[in-house]
Amino acid sequence: MTRIIQIPNNWRPRDYQLPAWCYLENGGKHAELIWHRRSGKDEIALHWGAVSCMRRPATYWHMLPQASQARKAIWESVNPHTGIRRIDEAFPLELRATTREQEMMIKFKNGATWQVLGSDNYNSLVGSPPAGVVYSEWALANPTARAYLRPILAENNGWQMFITTPRGKNHAFKTYNAAINQPGSFSQILPAQKTSVLTLDRLAEERQSYIDDFGEDMGIALFEQEYECSFEAAIMGAVYGKEISVLRQENRIGNFPYDPEFPVHTAWDIGRSDNTSIWFYQVTFQGVRVIDYHTSSLKDVDFYIDLLRGKPFKIDLLNLPHDAKAKRLGMKRTVEEQFRDAGFKVFVLPALSIQDGIQAARKTLKMCTFNMEACDEGLETLAQYRYEWNLDRRIFTQSPVHDWTSHTADAFRYLSMAWFKNKKPEQKQAKMKTRSEMTLEELWKANKPKRNERI
Repeated sequence: MTRIIQIPNNWRPRDYQLPAWCYLENGGKHAELIWHRRSGKDEIALHWGAVSCMRRPATYWHMLPQASQARKAIWESVNPHTGIRRIDEAFPLELRATTREQEMMIKFKNGATWQVLGSDNYNSLVGSPPAGVVYSEWALANPTARAYLRPILAENNGWQMFITTPRGKNHAFKTYNAAINQPGSFSQILPAQKTSVLTLDRLAEERQSYIDDFGEDMGIALFEQEYECSFEAAIMGAVYGKEISVLRQENRIGNFPYDPEFPVHTAWDIGRSDNTSIWFYQVTFQGVRVIDYHTSSLKDVDFYIDLLRGKPFKIDLLNLPHDAKAKRLGMKRTVEEQFRDAGFKVFVLPALSIQDGIQAARKTLKMCTFNMEACDEGLETLAQYRYEWNLDRRIFTQSPVHDWTSHTADAFRYLSMAWFKNKKPEQKQAKMKTRSEMTLEELWKANKPKRNERI
């Protein structure tokens, strides 16, 4: 077996953690760890970060979905068995030059830095690009962070770790399966039964606790997700879970590309310092045909003008959110004005409460088809849009969680507000048949009211 290198505070991987640790120790660059709750995912990642800082002075990041969550779960977390902060166990004080509490950053005497941050603000950081990144709770994180950082890590000959429990078959499911087929990558699913961290009796107690807290259906689904690492379990609190499930059952997600017979409209949510999301759709005789989707961050209006002009179809109308009328810091013209000046037809939607918008979106989803090839990312994001569970009150929050999924969901709410206001194609009036042209059944129906009147 590979010799374990010297690790600060004489920490050693647990037996079931050794395959992943040895992979990293031997130069592995891409690890996907789908490990059950309380298996020590962040623990092994913290200690590998410490070893990396000592081996190669560079910048290293430990990312959670949100910066506020990162502070609580990692930076301020205390090991209940020792009473010591986890970062102090992994990164001994004698190796540090400075510890910046506000920035959640440690600078070491050899020049290396290690920092905790959220994937909600990864692209706002300045300084040296990272040579190693841990994506903790990857299934809940913004997947655009990986797309942004992957070429940086490749250029730096860096490593990446994705550690999580599943949240349906979302981007974490895709990156795990991609790693299986990618030479040189490490991927592993570890349900609780394979680690012996918890006895069977203790697992049974955990399962019952989930049922007590969340009800039988949701409790079992959550237990299977957290302890059995099931990608099949329902997404807890999904806002549009039922509607998207019906879409799949009715085969309304598939090959539904652009139809030149109908105009193309767009619905937007415009981010200021984060994501902008766009849905492209057509109103047809059958309903709403969603043909394309786009999301990106920190782009100016000129970028989106070029994007629209580069599409293989002409855009008829831009449905923009109400804040498109506002001037933002440093802008001489509003977003609405810039698009109009570029020659686009624009409609600015009024403000609508989130709850009313969600109801409109649920009704609209019943009338939609989605072009799978172009809308897969958008649908996946929409499926992850969720309410948060309030454990104290044992109810879901009234408003969905505001995270990386919000912009895509908001753009779809605007689509739901806009599509029936857009000009619908007029169906051709059916030619009125004479009585001689009617079938017996049609004649029967035509005369039925008169017969009823005579009765």
